[in-house]
Amino acid sequence: MLVRRVVTLLCLAATVSQSLAIPRIQECGFSCSQDFVCRSRKKQNIRSSFCQVPPTPMSRSVLEALELSTGMKCDPHEGCSLHLRVLASVTLREGLQGLEVCTSSLDTQKMQCQGVRVSRASRQLHSGQQLQVQFGCFQVSVAQHLHVTLRTTPYFCGVQLDQQYHVEDCRDEDLGENMPECMAGKLTYQVHRGQKAILVEVPNALGGADYYVRLCLRWLTCKDVGPTVRVPRNAVSRKVSLPYRQALPCLCLEGWFATPDAVRIQMCPFKDDPAGIQALWDTIQYHPGSQVLSWAPTCPVSGRVSLCWLSDPGATCSELSDSSRPAHGKVRYPLVDTQPQLCLQFSTLRGFWVRCPFAQRRFPAWKMTVQPAPSQGFLRATFFSPSPARFQVRLCSWWEPPLAPCGLALDATPLPAASGEPSAQPAAAFLDLPWDEACAPGICVQGWRSDVRFSVPQQLCHVQCSEAVTRETTAEFPSLIRNKLHQPPGALRQPVDTASIIAPEPWAWPPARHLSEVLPGHRACGDHPFHS
Repeated sequence: MLVRRVVTLLCLAATVSQSLAIPRIQECGFSCSQDFVCRSRKKQNIRSSFCQVPPTPMSRSVLEALELSTGMKCDPHEGCSLHLRVLASVTLREGLQGLEVCTSSLDTQKMQCQGVRVSRASRQLHSGQQLQVQFGCFQVSVAQHLHVTLRTTPYFCGVQLDQQYHVEDCRDEDLGENMPECMAGKLTYQVHRGQKAILVEVPNALGGADYYVRLCLRWLTCKDVGPTVRVPRNAVSRKVSLPYRQALPCLCLEGWFATPDAVRIQMCPFKDDPAGIQALWDTIQYHPGSQVLSWAPTCPVSGRVSLCWLSDPGATCSELSDSSRPAHGKVRYPLVDTQPQLCLQFSTLRGFWVRCPFAQRRFPAWKMTVQPAPSQGFLRATFFSPSPARFQVRLCSWWEPPLAPCGLALDATPLPAASGEPSAQPAAAFLDLPWDEACAPGICVQGWRSDVRFSVPQQLCHVQCSEAVTRETTAEFPSLIRNKLHQPPGALRQPVDTASIIAPEPWAWPPARHLSEVLPGHRACGDHPFHS
């Protein structure tokens, strides 16, 4: 009893397996219903023909059916090919002489047409009866998208059937084992990073067919980055070495058999490679003549790119306002200051990356110094620049919260081109600052170029003031520390190292009586006007 059940299940499994396979075709001829006399003829294009009014009222219902299916024809020497089988039914009416069918590839626009005519004797004998026509084979490709049109002969207006048809793809087990196009998916490779080459082993095709393989950058289409190599079907070795210049996420292998409308298989070895992703942000260029900083993606990128200010190596890069751009195409920033702290920041779903193109100081950059001014009670911020430039200065606080108040920007006074030491970088501008404001605890001096569109500041904190100023500031610190730590006056008996003191809170600053006079109208320090 158990044996019978096993045999029954095996037979059922075999039946299901056979039903899922693509039907095999021995011959690709046409046929008509029994007792009808028909003849077949190929046509160029039925779409170019004009319709005519039928002799008697006729609706599209005379075209009763249009059935489409895929068949496979295999030859021991030529391999296997796919064909579209078309079965149509029509009710014969007065004036109707036959049928026409066309298939059009929506991918290649290639069109194939066939027509069937019924003899006059058969039309008279079988008028009003149903005629079934099995058309000859239409050769198709794996995963092809087709538009099929069925019309009467002659073409009567409004009497037409249209149908979309998708040919099976390589996920079909039968096609995967027998079609050369699907066997291209068995492409194997090895990456040799030391030699910057990819060793590819191409598959053999049933019936023998040459094979093409190449490297390309995958965008909307795959763009060549090297020669296309053809591997002959009778080649002793099926291995090919393809050199590459840079490992990029969109650098892909593409392979296909030398057959009409062959399916192309793509494999991308560096799709998730960290080094390849890092290389996407290295295509930054700067043009000194136009002062344009640009970046162009070498692979499709979805994200944002912006300019930012990196105040310290370990700090967060602060984005410059009005600099955010989509990263899917080339990005250009005109009139950019070549300061080492000016960087590009890239943000995608994969993470964040910062690149500072001027950090290596290959481009001349300006600098700012702060020293005692010739006038007593002032500090002078001096700007040195290799080329004429305009600058602005303001005082900011570095206390918490991060967006601390800053004063309004003041224009630095430009100097003649001949100023400064002849052998040194010439001084371009200066601005004198009241020492009681610039030397107050927690105050930083910020200076930046104002004649470019995108600039980042140089920031000098803990400014070294005159000896008298230092003594006055130091004398105030013990009382500030006592207030901060809530200790009695006699608690601080050891000498105080002012260089190691944690800066006091804003409530403990000396009275800012001069700051409101010299720099009225404070703003958030993070909202810096470093672009125009």
